[in-house]
Amino acid sequence: MENISEVTEFILVGLTDTVKLQLPLFIIFTLIYFTTLIGNLGMIVLILLDSRLHTPMYFFLSNLSVVDCVYTSAVTPKVMLGFLAGDKIMSYNACATQMFFFAAFATTESFLLASMAFDRHTAVCKPLHYTTTMTSTMCILLVTGSYISGLLQSSIHVSLTFRLSFCHSNVINHFFCDIPPLLAISCSDIHTNEIVLFTLASFNVFFTLLIILNSYLFISVAILRMNSAEGQRKAFSTCTSHLTAVSIFYGTIIFMYLQPSSGHSMDTDKMASVFYTMVIPMLNPLVYSLRNKEVKSAFTKIMGKEKSPFSSTY
Repeated sequence: MENISEVTEFILVGLTDTVKLQLPLFIIFTLIYFTTLIGNLGMIVLILLDSRLHTPMYFFLSNLSVVDCVYTSAVTPKVMLGFLAGDKIMSYNACATQMFFFAAFATTESFLLASMAFDRHTAVCKPLHYTTTMTSTMCILLVTGSYISGLLQSSIHVSLTFRLSFCHSNVINHFFCDIPPLLAISCSDIHTNEIVLFTLASFNVFFTLLIILNSYLFISVAILRMNSAEGQRKAFSTCTSHLTAVSIFYGTIIFMYLQPSSGHSMDTDKMASVFYTMVIPMLNPLVYSLRNKEVKSAFTKIMGKEKSPFSSTY
């Protein structure tokens, strides 16, 4: 038996031990990762360069892209290296660092999605007060609060997790250092950890979902009351993009973290984890760009196919 202070490394089991699948999976995840980086970094650059996109909604969206880039980069390169070189060893400090950045920015994303819902609610339901409500100061406060919440909660999780002892094994049945698989190999009393994990995850999910669902309830009523079919279509198109991203993100988070440890199947959790660590960050820029005429127009303008001046509203 050894104390956690004596542990110098962990061994990640990874997604599969089947040799034939290593190269195909490496190619797939490489394509996903670079698509994610290109999509999100492209969205950030597009928003910075086009004055038409200097609005609160795109300010939140640019921060969402930053968050997606960071938390997928905390996980995916190590997974790719494992497929390519068979390197499944992670040092104690690297494991703690990976968990910190992933947990911090995944939590930040949930609060950013809630902030975006509040922004859409204000734009659709209180258009005359939009510019006075969603000021630069308000937007910065919402984004800063999202980051602080993520960093604070991540610090709590990491400090509690890495106080545990790992007597039975240092083999993590997962492809990255996430909280549930680390709790599963600890020989310490993890009751407090489970309570904190469930409490904070529940708060994040239900508090932010309450804001989102409440916002879209009022948005739906406002849309149905619109006399203009074009206005209804535009409002609905903008909101469905956000709701799609919300549904995908929260569905996997609830599945992963709001169930008792006895209900966890690590193989099932791995599949869900692939989705929210790699696939969702790739889908977000696609979801917001494919259904958004402003983004498409800005892209064609940047590419030199269109020149049409628009004034900034942010």
